[in-house]
Amino acid sequence: MRWDPVALARQLLAFNTVNPPGNEAACARHLGRLLEDSGFTTRYFDFAERRTSLVASLPTGTAKPPICFTGHLDTVPLGAAKWDHDPFGGEVLGDKLFGRGASDMKGAVAAMTVMALRVAKLPRRTAGITLILTAGEETSCQGARHLAETVGALGAAGALVVGEPTGNEPWIAHKGCVRFAITTRGLAAHAAMPERGDNAIHKAADIVIRLRGLDFGVPSHPLLGVPTLNIGTIEGGMNINSVPDLARLGVDIRMLPGQTEESIRDQLLKECGGEVEIERLEGAGSVETDPDHPWVREVLDLVGGSPQGAPYFTDASVLTPALGSVPTVILGPGEPAQAHKTDEYIQVSKLESAAELYFRIAESWCGDR
Repeated sequence: MRWDPVALARQLLAFNTVNPPGNEAACARHLGRLLEDSGFTTRYFDFAERRTSLVASLPTGTAKPPICFTGHLDTVPLGAAKWDHDPFGGEVLGDKLFGRGASDMKGAVAAMTVMALRVAKLPRRTAGITLILTAGEETSCQGARHLAETVGALGAAGALVVGEPTGNEPWIAHKGCVRFAITTRGLAAHAAMPERGDNAIHKAADIVIRLRGLDFGVPSHPLLGVPTLNIGTIEGGMNINSVPDLARLGVDIRMLPGQTEESIRDQLLKECGGEVEIERLEGAGSVETDPDHPWVREVLDLVGGSPQGAPYFTDASVLTPALGSVPTVILGPGEPAQAHKTDEYIQVSKLESAAELYFRIAESWCGDR
């Protein structure tokens, strides 16, 4: 039997898993049934109602640990702009398959599932395979964190492939992320008498200028470049005719391997002058695998291309350390520039190629050679 990754991707796109609210349960169980029919053992883990992650495993009873593939089932919201293509319709035009999550990353999940169904039919296997399909990745890896914190959920693994969009290029590192709320306080007064108050928004504006182009004082990473800082939100004031006594900035920092949240917070405090409150909101660790690791070199030989790094973070920030800091490759058929866009699409040819690339990687790990 031949499984079609495009047909499966279209089925997955029909599930509305926009996060929030997510509602990944039906999609997870649809995939679980396909895998169960081919001999996989499936387990479902809910971190909230209908927020379901799937762990599907095909053991062999051998000492070699399984190879693990991971992808997420949720998508970002559709946005305010009108779509020309039904975001849940799976429309194919030429070499493009349209839909919310086509590139990020239901296409990769379909390719991984098709690969797993093929691996299950191999006559002899010397190692197992595990699929970890998560809920809630788009909201700071909620599903992956829940799995990592649930005893026995993940099991062992010898290597990890993450299907985030890379255009089928092999990436072996990604930045981490930490997000802070920076609060300034002042003294309220009537807007007609601003000299009697202390404007918290003015203080926040000064901080915005100080943080623009902040130099973190760390060398550029060969694959990831330099850390970045973005002030994504600003709020403050109770009404237009009052001097505001509180303002709040939302700051997103993408950090390199070796940087810590604590050191970055200390830098922010120093740069802001100390007269602020800094609250950590959330974070995700960076990931980096030695390009000379034997398995990485093998993957590069199978896939082609040269190792690169991702400016975004993935579920690997949680899963890689939870699995024992296994070597990790990020490889997916989606286009990085298509992630989160209106009329998101994936190239059909790359989706089909990914299913074959995943199979080569899995066969090399699991097959009787």
